[in-house]
Amino acid sequence: MTALTRPIAHTLSRLDSDRALAQLVRFAMVGGASNIVYVVVFLLMRPEGALVANAVGAASSTVLANELHRRLTFHAADRVGWFTAQWEAGGLALVGLVATTAAIAALGVVLPSASDFVAAAVVVTVTAIVGGLRFIALRGLVFRGPVF
Repeated sequence: MTALTRPIAHTLSRLDSDRALAQLVRFAMVGGASNIVYVVVFLLMRPEGALVANAVGAASSTVLANELHRRLTFHAADRVGWFTAQWEAGGLALVGLVATTAAIAALGVVLPSASDFVAAAVVVTVTAIVGGLRFIALRGLVFRGPVF
């Protein structure tokens, strides 16, 4: 290993650990990827209406995120089965769906002519707030690790 690759290898090794900070970084990366999936699905489904687009986007990105969290974020594939992860983590995601749906409804009242991108930005912002709380619940309850 060279002097240049040693710090990279060290950083990657630390990111693969089960420490809270490493899990939080992986959680954010999975969240970012699933938010991209959400936005793409939301924009593709927008002609069906914002609420339908939100529900389909949330369902698609949630199933993906739950599985990635189970396997990558929390290294829980050997402790928690796919169905259990989808059921329990999906229940937590339902809270997020309610929050994003309320945000979209409020946006429709406050700014009825808001663009699709403004609506998506509102949803992503609400999702980020809910995401922090979801990380704690997933880490401590669903995937059975210590909370801190």
